[in-house]
Amino acid sequence: MCGIVAYVGHRNAQEVVIKGLKRLEYRGYDSAGIALLNEGIHVYKKKGKVAELEDLVKNLSINSPIGIGHTRWATHGEPNDINAHPHYSASGKLAIIHNGIIENYSALKQELMNKGYRFTSETDTEVLIHFIEDIQVSNGYSLEEAVRVALTQVVGAYAIVIMTSENPDLLIAARKGSPLVIGVGQNEFFLASDATPIIEYTKDVIYLNDQEIAVIDNGELRIKTIDDAPATPYIQRLEMELEAIEKGGFEHFMLKEIFEQPRSIRDSMRGRLDAAAGRLVLGGIREYVNKMMQADRIIIVACGTSWHAGLVAEYMIEEFCRIPVEVEYASEFRYRNPIIREGDVVIAISQSGETADTLAAIELAKSKGAIIIGVCNVVGSSIARASHAGSYTHAGPEIGVASTKAFTAQLTVLSMIALTLAQKRGTITDRKFHEMLVELENIPAKVEEVLKQNDKIRELAYIFKDATNFLYLGRGYNFPVALEGALKLKEISYIHAEGYPAAEMKHGPIALIDEAMPVVFIATRDSSYEKIISNVQEVKARKGRVISIVTKGDTLLPGLSEFVIEVPAVQEALMPIVSVVPLQLLSYHIAVMRGCNVDQPRNLAKSVTVE
Repeated sequence: MCGIVAYVGHRNAQEVVIKGLKRLEYRGYDSAGIALLNEGIHVYKKKGKVAELEDLVKNLSINSPIGIGHTRWATHGEPNDINAHPHYSASGKLAIIHNGIIENYSALKQELMNKGYRFTSETDTEVLIHFIEDIQVSNGYSLEEAVRVALTQVVGAYAIVIMTSENPDLLIAARKGSPLVIGVGQNEFFLASDATPIIEYTKDVIYLNDQEIAVIDNGELRIKTIDDAPATPYIQRLEMELEAIEKGGFEHFMLKEIFEQPRSIRDSMRGRLDAAAGRLVLGGIREYVNKMMQADRIIIVACGTSWHAGLVAEYMIEEFCRIPVEVEYASEFRYRNPIIREGDVVIAISQSGETADTLAAIELAKSKGAIIIGVCNVVGSSIARASHAGSYTHAGPEIGVASTKAFTAQLTVLSMIALTLAQKRGTITDRKFHEMLVELENIPAKVEEVLKQNDKIRELAYIFKDATNFLYLGRGYNFPVALEGALKLKEISYIHAEGYPAAEMKHGPIALIDEAMPVVFIATRDSSYEKIISNVQEVKARKGRVISIVTKGDTLLPGLSEFVIEVPAVQEALMPIVSVVPLQLLSYHIAVMRGCNVDQPRNLAKSVTVE
């Protein structure tokens, strides 16, 4: 949610910031803006995509060595030119970009209006920069001190960067609850919401911690807390390569990421799993395995696609480890006064590692004495740092807003966690354990088999591109896949879709079925196979249009289905990693045929860093 880019150094800031905003556009694309220094601060901003901002500034002759930029996902105020960032202070001497929400902005705004301040936008961000300047002017503080004092009185989440017309070498940044990364180059610094705008220039980065302020002045960086205590920055080396954030010849990032899944799944197992040796080692949780296996229960907290991955993990952990599992929406968990006991294990799943609701759920659980295990994709992210232990998915950057490869990588890592606990607890036989390791190692090749059916799935998409509703049905391990398939279709094609346990169809949704209703069954051969055949027959009897995902070689379901997509045979618990792939492709092709922007679907942002 919202993308921040800033630069100070010897390059042309306009070029660096605009290019950075393009890389961050998946975080927000309602509007975009840039501020540059040239005998005062000049702000240029535009509703819409970054390309429209680029057109606005392409003929500028400002060669500023400092600049800040922002791509917005609207919270306070509708998307328009005025509400776009950056925002000026009252004097015009300060400009700010901001990701997050200032919860007490209304009270601050009223206080400032009583002093005679006037506001041009509807945003909380403009209130914040006026508030900072008011503190600076009223008390004779330096800008650095004014920012620090203001942030002690602000309630909410933020990542901010501020520039001033009075010092062309000064940038001040701070964060609380929203990510901010500082790239350290040769006599230059880059700031961004994540590392994607930075890797082109440097791989040395600092992840700013919560309630820290970074001051870059005259080529030097200082970090301190909002309590004015010095902090020692820790420079990390990025492993990401520039090619990972390019489309690589694909029409969209989403399609590229779907096709990257054989590799991303392998990468999530690399160095951890060796089936021939019967070895499975997750170094990130090694010190906590004993506590995890002794837990009376495990709570999984997540949002969206990650929540669906958590449902699959629930089935696996309960089947193989015999530990009770509860899967919670992080957004609800924190507000319902949940019962958390000391020693409970909480597994937090998040692609970005910055999901605000999941972070809040973690903090609540930690305060009650729970052990936090993070499953994240982004190294150095807030959830990774807030967890006691965890495992990175190593899926690589995921730019498409609709999660694909991150989901299958999460399932892979969660499967390895479940098998590790089962082996340690002795609740899985050696033979079954080895079978599962062999199957996991073979999963990438089986996903490659599914991807070879891309053309067939595209043809199927053409048939259903004008549908107004879809129903997705599955049982057991494939029920979460039904939920995920429906979510993907909703996210990127704007077709209403619902996922249900197949048996629940008779308790309501069957009333919707007619000759115009496409019904997708995830009907692979498993312990529920005979039951789901009955469900298919119920839909067929009501003239529903049946699309079945079946196990290769199935001779029964193809005769009951109008359309069939085959997937390779896989162990039941691991089938979701394979059976979800045709649903990803189906959603993608339908959305493209409907003229939708699949990488940047309306109203959605990649990382939800505010409540």
